[in-house]
Amino acid sequence: MSDTLAFPSREGVRPPGAPVPAELAGESPAVRHMLLALDQASAGQGCVLLVAEAGSDVEAVARQVHFRSRMATGPFVAVDGGAGDPLDLTHLLFGDAASGSPSELELVGADSRIAAAAGGTLFLRDADELPALLQDRLARIARDGDVRTPVSDAPCRIRLVASCVAALEAQAERDRFRTDLYRRLAAARIEVPPLRRRSEDIPAITAQLVEEICHVAGFAPKPFTPTALTLLAALRWPGNLRELRSLIARLITSVDGPMIRLDDLLSHIRLEATPSNPVPHGSLREARLRFEREYIAAVLQHHHWRISEAARTLGIQRPNLYRKARQLGIALLKATD
Repeated sequence: MSDTLAFPSREGVRPPGAPVPAELAGESPAVRHMLLALDQASAGQGCVLLVAEAGSDVEAVARQVHFRSRMATGPFVAVDGGAGDPLDLTHLLFGDAASGSPSELELVGADSRIAAAAGGTLFLRDADELPALLQDRLARIARDGDVRTPVSDAPCRIRLVASCVAALEAQAERDRFRTDLYRRLAAARIEVPPLRRRSEDIPAITAQLVEEICHVAGFAPKPFTPTALTLLAALRWPGNLRELRSLIARLITSVDGPMIRLDDLLSHIRLEATPSNPVPHGSLREARLRFEREYIAAVLQHHHWRISEAARTLGIQRPNLYRKARQLGIALLKATD
């Protein structure tokens, strides 16, 4: 399942009523900052660089740049910069260019992905992995913003949007990436925040993913209980949206009830969602106390230490939460009502 299944890779116009991708859902400061940068980038016509950790849905963000720009009526074409042999990737991008008179513009074959993106957007996923032999030709396109094809005498406009997980600037400084290509790709820069920096967005993201996955699978919507959502928000998600989506899909298909509860979630994250397999130590009672301490602290943090709201989520009375916190050694200096 992908955020972009509703958007065919060669289609330029966003379907009416299509939801905003899950990667952009939420109201946290981190996502608001990303959306502001996205709007600014979309208003221009130059290159755009998306910087994101592995597992982020960068293609969904790139499509939003395209759909919100003046190029929206043109095609959107995605190419993986780190896939395949360099010669195969060169042919995929540039095709078989027919010989012709010298041109100031890059000449690409009619069978190329660049020609397919003419009048629209070419998205270069994992641009930090682009082979050196391609960087020279892409730098020319980034500079001119136009290409020439054998089937048309008129130049074809094209916009480059690229993504990277590594620091391209550092690679450029070490001569591992063309400096001029980096400068042009980074003319507009969008930082895609990892999920751990936007935990308050997890409920909104989860609700959207549940709706999308259930719709595709033909299931009735299967929401998470408040306590299960709180635990989801407390996890670190090193695999970002891809990891969250995968977990939700497994829960939807394996849980029989109408809702996904805390116990359902715990039975999956112990084996599949934790970043490492800790060495067991201590008694069962000690393990239970550790979990209670971490979980109650996560609930309090999620509710910004508002005792009444945290107690409601935990399903206990407010005095009992105070008592439980004292027993577990959780400081309530930040707590309010």
